[in-house]
Amino acid sequence: MRADAFLRAAEALPVRDLRAIVPAGGIVVVAPHPDDESLGCGGLIAEACRLGIPVRLVVVSDGVGSHPNSPSHPPGRLRALREAETLAAAARLGLAGEHVTFLRLPDRFVPDSGPAAEAAAELVAAAARACGAGALFVTWAHDPHCDHRASAAIAGRARDRLGGIRLHAYPVWGWTLPPETEVGGPPRGARLDAARHRAAKAAAIAAHRSQTTDLIADDPAGFRLEPAMIARFTERHEIFLEVAP
Repeated sequence: MRADAFLRAAEALPVRDLRAIVPAGGIVVVAPHPDDESLGCGGLIAEACRLGIPVRLVVVSDGVGSHPNSPSHPPGRLRALREAETLAAAARLGLAGEHVTFLRLPDRFVPDSGPAAEAAAELVAAAARACGAGALFVTWAHDPHCDHRASAAIAGRARDRLGGIRLHAYPVWGWTLPPETEVGGPPRGARLDAARHRAAKAAAIAAHRSQTTDLIADDPAGFRLEPAMIARFTERHEIFLEVAP
């Protein structure tokens, strides 16, 4: 199925409440980079916190690839900033910092196999065990970013360790795929109505100031989320695709 048709169909998936998507247990959100959790799952995290459902957030990469040439923010300082931004974003969504884990794998070089990937999968599985998770949420395997694809592979390995747990994918950069890209069969899954959490989600995204403003202005190649991208992720619904075993 072409990406354009797939994504149109994903935008028409049935709207379900959180407990229809995850019937029992807690939730683990796996974010390739600091900010992916707010973009793709901000409403999910906020709704789970509202309902008292245990949530764990696992951030896979160190995020230092966003501004690789900044003199003012060398890798160590940039990593600390992006982690602080993530904790601030989590707080906006109602998630305590103690439930956030940073794996600090190298941005742009997250492995999808081998010992480091296996170790990451075990840490994701440990987070799931800690909250009695009924489901994992990770970026879509067709997202056109190597770290997003690798994180999807890591989450799949974590599911293999847990047995029987559900795995859902959320598109982030998938929305930028060339329309003719083949992505497999039609989507299965659901949309979550995140309208009651739109303000909190927008505040969480804005907490990632290094990604949404000119906070770091000394790297001509530095990354910044475009307003249109932010607008897409502050719409009413979040999309969660079922990932078959």
